[in-house]
Amino acid sequence: MGTVDVEAEWFLVAKMRAFVEAQDPSAKEADNFTLRRFLRARDLDIEKGSSLFLKYLKWRRQAVPNGFISESEIQNELPQRKVCLQGFDKVGRPVVVGFAAKHDYSKRNMDELKRFVAYFLDKACARMPSGQEKFICIADFKGWGYSHCDIRAYIAALEVMQNYYPERLGKVLLINVPQIFMKTWKVVYPFIDKNTKEKFIFVDDKKLQETLLVDIDESQLPDIYGGKLPLVPIENA
Repeated sequence: MGTVDVEAEWFLVAKMRAFVEAQDPSAKEADNFTLRRFLRARDLDIEKGSSLFLKYLKWRRQAVPNGFISESEIQNELPQRKVCLQGFDKVGRPVVVGFAAKHDYSKRNMDELKRFVAYFLDKACARMPSGQEKFICIADFKGWGYSHCDIRAYIAALEVMQNYYPERLGKVLLINVPQIFMKTWKVVYPFIDKNTKEKFIFVDDKKLQETLLVDIDESQLPDIYGGKLPLVPIENA
């Protein structure tokens, strides 16, 4: 996305608002920051940004009709304890920790998985302080092997995040990544949009704590990585 004047960007948001509200009256409930995220996700192209946002409204009505996803709707996903949420990084982004080896492919139902992704993204967004629109993620692949490989699930999770939560991801720090994962990464990588690809950072095992501490203060870093905070399962966050 090229550099654009802030005033000019808000002018584009106003034009986008007029367009989407004419198409879907429920768009009136969205604030300008939400519209701006969808606009930025499509490089300030009003037509493309509006299309993405209108698809989001339709998805939200169908996938989250009650306005939130309850734990009872993700009963197979929650017991796996594969996502935690605690603390904030140095710029106030909530810290999400995901454990790839805890994903149980044998129990995966695709619709439930998508609900689970929306559930933890809603939780992360709800924890963002005023003025902050992004979260940071530590993706831990310790113990990951081919038995945990679920390319369809990875792509589905990416699609939920990119299509319905654009510009929410600040950075993903991939840690403890085994070499065999790189074959899977080559398959998944083309499904990551160009604005998101640069946000995935592979961390050198030898510089793990050092790298994490660049973004996250020791007081906010999970204790399993040498920090001070205990992990908090997503449902308890």
